[in-house]
Amino acid sequence: MNEILNAVIMGIVEGLTEFLPISSTGHLILTASLLGMTGERVQVFSIAIQTGAIFAVILYYWRTLWATLKGLLSERSAQRLTLNVFIAFTPAVVLGLMFGKAIKALLFNPTVVASTFILGGFIILWAERRQTHHRPRVEVMGGMNALDALKVGLVQCLALVPGTSRSGATIIGGMLLGLKRNVATEFSFFLAIPTLMGAAAYDVYKNRAILSVADVPQFAVGTAVSFVVALLVIRWLIRYVASHTFAPFAWYRIAFGLLVLVSSHFGWVVWSA
Repeated sequence: MNEILNAVIMGIVEGLTEFLPISSTGHLILTASLLGMTGERVQVFSIAIQTGAIFAVILYYWRTLWATLKGLLSERSAQRLTLNVFIAFTPAVVLGLMFGKAIKALLFNPTVVASTFILGGFIILWAERRQTHHRPRVEVMGGMNALDALKVGLVQCLALVPGTSRSGATIIGGMLLGLKRNVATEFSFFLAIPTLMGAAAYDVYKNRAILSVADVPQFAVGTAVSFVVALLVIRWLIRYVASHTFAPFAWYRIAFGLLVLVSSHFGWVVWSA
């Protein structure tokens, strides 16, 4: 029963944080630490339940995705979106395969997460201030070209460091590269589909030896909960970015990162690696 309750909690955390610029991986590492969940299997679980959040994106954008699939052979806009997503997806695949194992071994710990929380918060504040004084160069997603997509894909690679935030890197990176806030946000959603589905499938397959049929209920519950919560977050976030900045998330990152570092330093909370 404890495993199912932990799966529910982790699923809620994943769904809440996957598409906000606050790092789902970082929050899952910290939450797992508080719940006493440790080991390589927990890392696989944390990555696997991201598929729930991706199914939420697919459901929310199913009309656009279906129209894109139907128009691949004949419509320029569908071809451009597909190509841009593929281009942006590629750098993370290459670097993930090259350095993923080393990153997990060295950087999946609360201290790194807290530090990147704080650094990322200041970068978001800088990006928002910059967009206030600079008119975005790309105001609709159809206006993105292949070079824009490649740049966003390269920025997404920063999210290999836990605590950085994949959505934060792509959204804020996109804004710094000249994309309007809502364009960067929507492209981040589409880019998440191959990135997170691929990462989850590869990680589960690679670590299949440490998994068993007994793990299915926990994985299923975590994935289902993350799907429901992420769907609610996506609906809210689309409305939010239309008239708000990401500054509140930046301050949250800084405050939460400092809290983790201070609580660890004084021994108030024992954060496990």
